[in-house]
Amino acid sequence: MKIIIAGAGEVGTHLAKLLARENFDIMLVDEEPAKLKDLESSYDLITYAGSPTSINDLKEAGINGADLFVAVTPYESVNMTACMLATNLGAKKTLARIDNYEYLLPKNKDFFKGLGVDYLIYPEMLAAREIAESLSTSWLRQNLSFCEGALVLVGIKVRANAIIVNKKFSTGYFDHDKYRVVAIKRNNKTIIPLGSDQIESNDIVYFITTNENLDFVREQAGKEDFPIRNIMVMGGSRIAQKTVQTLPDNVNVKVLERDKTKSFSLAEKLGNSMIINCDGRNIELLKEEGIQEMDAFVAVTANSEANILACLAAKRLGVKKTVAEVENNDYIMLAESMDIGTVINKKMIAAGYIYQITLDANVLNVRSLTAADAEVVEFVAKPGSKITRSKIKDLRLPDQVNIGGYVRDGKGSIVNGNTVIMPNDHVIVFCVSSAIRKLENYFK
Repeated sequence: MKIIIAGAGEVGTHLAKLLARENFDIMLVDEEPAKLKDLESSYDLITYAGSPTSINDLKEAGINGADLFVAVTPYESVNMTACMLATNLGAKKTLARIDNYEYLLPKNKDFFKGLGVDYLIYPEMLAAREIAESLSTSWLRQNLSFCEGALVLVGIKVRANAIIVNKKFSTGYFDHDKYRVVAIKRNNKTIIPLGSDQIESNDIVYFITTNENLDFVREQAGKEDFPIRNIMVMGGSRIAQKTVQTLPDNVNVKVLERDKTKSFSLAEKLGNSMIINCDGRNIELLKEEGIQEMDAFVAVTANSEANILACLAAKRLGVKKTVAEVENNDYIMLAESMDIGTVINKKMIAAGYIYQITLDANVLNVRSLTAADAEVVEFVAKPGSKITRSKIKDLRLPDQVNIGGYVRDGKGSIVNGNTVIMPNDHVIVFCVSSAIRKLENYFK
């Protein structure tokens, strides 16, 4: 598959590196040669210095033979124009990064497809939804729902008080239909559990379960629930704005923004929130603004270090739930080791969404887990596909793969070794990134 990516920013570069591991024919295009420096020698991809809105440059990049053209520059108008040109010059599929929510409305999908833009992605909106999901339940690190909530994947940091600690999977303790442990993150290692494995204190454990069994999972993990009613947000970024707009009406929000002009703009956009013009990195100011009364603290400035440090300060001042946007990949493990809470990485979320377009099987969702080197994939089992022919225990699935559950006729169920997947089931699979290609063959 030949893929041309226009825009060597955070999202484009991360996506290019991800897809280069798949042995695709990848070309990364950008107008600034400095952004492309060293990428070609370090990764299995080709770079081209040129404009994505230049017909000549697109032809030089080989747009006529492209299976997918992805425009993820910081400029929406450039991305849309580039996709329109790419389609008319022979690209089979196109995707544009946007920053206008109106474009995502279902009624506009056919309109943009007629213009030559097949897919639209709004990374800040995707990140905001993940933040809102993480704030919906106080005791969870990560909370992802599938099939309109029929199944949920939750990530929890397990302490020594949890009753599931130090119990080997081979004992049968986890052999029930209320949840399935699909992965364990221990230090810097992601473990797909086998019978000889066990959960240890301070592991981040990922469960597939249903909403009605969430309280059972919480009790097993030794967690206490508390309502989140008061939230403080540091930074008035697009992610912050979309997060506040996504939160329920019964939540009180304070937004701290350093820039005075931007503060006035935020006050107009976020009428139901309190906007405070101040530097959220100042601990005394945080105290003055009532940080001790907050149930959650969200740091979404453009500075990863500032977000991490601010969340650490909030924790020390008594805030139980913290969320940090960490775009520097080198800092993600550091944030986890510091017990920050939920870590959001916009480019990883966006790359996971784009990655699913490259898959041949019927894939509805690919969600990257920031804290683990793994993906959660929602497949639809096609009639006659290999996944439907045997019990799960007899399928000889690839290594580092764990099927968590399935949704049939709108009802979510947890799998076990004797489960048989039926045609048209939505199947939620946890796997390391390198196993997705092998796994999709089971669902074709």
